Amino acid sequence: MGLRLMNEQAKQVASTILAGFNKHYTMFRAASSRAKALYEAADWHGIQQLVADRIQMYDDRVDEAVQVLRQEVMANLLNDDVWALAKTEYIALLVNHKQPELAETFFNSVSTKLLDKEYYNNQFIFVKPAISTEYIDAEPHTFEAFYPNSQGLRGCLKKILRHFDWQVPFVNEARDIANILRAAKAHLQEDWPLGELNLHLQVLGNAFYRNKSAYIFGQIINGNVRYPFAFAIVHENHDNGSSGLVVDAALFDPQQIGVLFSFARAYFMVDMPVPAGYVHFLQAMLPMRSEGDLYTLLGLQKQGKNIFYREFHQHLEYSHDSFILAPGVKGLVMSVFTLPSFPYVFKVIKDTFGHNKDFDREYVRQKYLLVKRHDRVGRMADTLEFSNVALPKHRCDEELLQELRTLAPTQIEETDDLLVVKHVYIEYRLKPLNLFMQSAAPAAKAAAVIDYGYALKELASANIFPGDMLYKNFGMTRFGRVIFYDYDEIEYMTDCNFRAIPEAPNPEYEMSGEVWYPVNKGDVFPEEFGPFLLGEPDVRKVFLQHHRDLLTPQFWQAKKERLQAGILEDFYPYPQSVRFKPDAVQSGLMDRPDV
Repeated sequence: MGLRLMNEQAKQVASTILAGFNKHYTMFRAASSRAKALYEAADWHGIQQLVADRIQMYDDRVDEAVQVLRQEVMANLLNDDVWALAKTEYIALLVNHKQPELAETFFNSVSTKLLDKEYYNNQFIFVKPAISTEYIDAEPHTFEAFYPNSQGLRGCLKKILRHFDWQVPFVNEARDIANILRAAKAHLQEDWPLGELNLHLQVLGNAFYRNKSAYIFGQIINGNVRYPFAFAIVHENHDNGSSGLVVDAALFDPQQIGVLFSFARAYFMVDMPVPAGYVHFLQAMLPMRSEGDLYTLLGLQKQGKNIFYREFHQHLEYSHDSFILAPGVKGLVMSVFTLPSFPYVFKVIKDTFGHNKDFDREYVRQKYLLVKRHDRVGRMADTLEFSNVALPKHRCDEELLQELRTLAPTQIEETDDLLVVKHVYIEYRLKPLNLFMQSAAPAAKAAAVIDYGYALKELASANIFPGDMLYKNFGMTRFGRVIFYDYDEIEYMTDCNFRAIPEAPNPEYEMSGEVWYPVNKGDVFPEEFGPFLLGEPDVRKVFLQHHRDLLTPQFWQAKKERLQAGILEDFYPYPQSVRFKPDAVQSGLMDRPDV
């Protein structure tokens, strides 16, 4: 093939892929922008559906780009020279692009669907970023600066609340501003009042939307010190049918703000002309959150995956420990392993499931997709889904290799040097709740039992029934919060039928241990939970004191009826104690930190 022809085809490949990405991000921004109108209209179901719909956009655009390339230049798609030139051409097209890092990831997604997968040193994808994301000009600006006027910080805050042009008025703006200032003073204590010459507030230009709340993120600049803050804005409804906006909480503690970006929360909706600018701003506020985590929580989960994979490979270069089977009770559906020095677990669907698991691999994948698209309300771990993950074979423990060869042989390939896992879910590593409770001090154990009950209640309010509620399917974060992470048996609450156990026709039936009543698909008997969950006297005492209602069908049926009526519960990803006007504490709302 002549050089001129190869250059023409390389340009065609590069322009086709970039056109596909530009279409994707235009649609992504449009969807994110619609959240504002839905929030103003208090259309909470609409926001939930928008978050779910947006997740699929990326894969759809990748498939479109692949189809176009196969139709137009298929004959030369596997030509190494053409593809190498295409990457060079693509880099040139990204020089003044506003989302170059996302476009590089899109290039990777398209190319790996077209090229033969090489598990090392793939020169045809962006293993490392080629375009810097520093100082990309944004219009409108990534953040706005607000300087105190004659009214001082009070005037600054008034401008900030009005900056977002919500079409719903604040109920009492002066009260909200007074509450914010009071919270700031309480947090800063001896650092208050603020008064350096350069005092001003920097605020991200667009609001963030999730569930029933809007969030304003920013930081106070006072001399050489920066203080992050987040304002949660909610609707306040009145008996006469009117409603307005109110600042529900002002967070100044970085850990509490970081909770808003927990891996167990749903993705934010925010319009970002230059996403790297938003991520850099947030990371300056919240250094405990990684760049990949922030991209993921902003709805750009493919970019989060790309960054994770780069960090994973770098970690492999600088570590020496082996991949081992994860501690805890082995599951019937998944083989789970971990690298002790790396804070994640790797989950592979087995070829053959254990007894009483009458479903297949695709069924399990759909359950994990359900969780990805669903509101996780701070109680379900997000997952990163990968194909063809190559691990250095000499760092795989022999017991792990034997389990995968025996239980998931179709999910692996082996070479002399590599173990290639064809499909894997990757999650943050948590300590299994059953192991935590075995070794925890009495007070910590009691707190775990209480939070476990609240986890079940919050999941129920979010239309999730866990199915298998054994402690081994839940994990404990380092902040003492219980998270659910085993999804193969979850169901929508609205698909379940919660029943009381009928009275036995005679005592012999009840003593026999045999079921004397018909059980249909979807039937759940909450009275049966006790024997499985409350075997230890101390656990039983605490659980019954706080969550006796979980053992009754009335509790679950009432939750189901509220869901069927279209009622969405309020979930606050911050403690009740920091709310300016907290409701009576609802079941499921714990005044404790999140991850």
